[in-house]
Formats: sequence, structure tokens, C-alpha cells
Amino acid sequence: MAGTSSMIVAGLTAAALATVGHLGHRAAETVPPDLRRQASGSPAPAPKAPRSSERPAALPPRSGLGQRVVYSLRRDRVWLVDKGDKVRRTFGVSPSTVDPAPGTYRVTSRSGNVTGSDGVPVEHVVRFASVDGTAIGFSAAVDGSAPVLDPQERTGGIRETRADGTAMWKFATIGRTVVVVP
Repeated sequence: MAGTSSMIVAGLTAAALATVGHLGHRAAETVPPDLRRQASGSPAPAPKAPRSSERPAALPPRSGLGQRVVYSLRRDRVWLVDKGDKVRRTFGVSPSTVDPAPGTYRVTSRSGNVTGSDGVPVEHVVRFASVDGTAIGFSAAVDGSAPVLDPQERTGGIRETRADGTAMWKFATIGRTVVVVP
């Protein structure tokens, strides 16, 4: 009986998290145009932290244990890590304008195909965090494009190539650990 109760609670919790993530994402997508902050002039490039030239694809130290997704804010890089710290795949990404704080998260929701907050159709959306109402997650533009970042717009889509998005989709199921490092 205790095992069944635990499973029911876990299922309800997962459903609640998925619902909250979905509703937050939908709310961000449906903000009326007259309520959005308008950017003036042409978009400025988002500032980038300097990258390490020492083994840029090496798994960062202190990035967790077990199967997980590791996302480095400085390197704009993701690692899909199996048990035993075996890197299954690593790839560069285009960051969003809103970064999650370094820490450990869980995949809370996924969507096969949606329109990104920048109006671009995206696929294989894997959400794991929210910052002040902005859903943060990985996605791939259906047309293969990289985002044009406008620092005045709050976007949480971390873009990857379609091939990397497919790999992420297969690996990062609901509940999978996502570790964000500086």
C-alpha cells in the first residue's frame, strides 16, 4: 500500500509540475503585443563571457553525478552525460537572454512543436527552469536558424541544432537532472 501511495504522489507531483511549466510557457507566448516592451533601434549582440581555450569540450568539474544534462553558461555548451561520467554527446548552443542561476534542476515539461517566444517555430522543447515567469529550456528551430538576441526581450529558449535537439529530446525525459554551471 505504501508503494502505491508513493507512486500516486509522485505521479500527481509530476503532473502538477508539467502543468505549471506548460501554463507558464503558454502565458509567456500569449502576451498581447501592446503589453510587450518594444525594443528601440536594432538589436545589440548579447554580451558573452570569455571562453576557456583549454579543452573547451571537456566536462566541467563539479557538474554533478549520474545521468544528467550539463549546461555551461560561460561556454554556451551542453553535455549529455551517462552513468560513470561518460559523455554521450556535447555540443554548442545559442544562449537565451535570460539565464537560469547555476544549480541543479529537473526537466519539468516537454513539447514536440511550439512557437518560441521569438516567434520562430521550434521543436523538441525541453524545459527545466523558470526565471521571473520566463520558461527556460532547450529547443531547436525548425528552420535550423540561430536566434537573433535582443537584450530588451526576455527569452528563455536555449537553441541547439536540429540534430542536437533530437539527441536532447531522446535523453532529457521528464525528471532528468539538468545541472547548470557558471
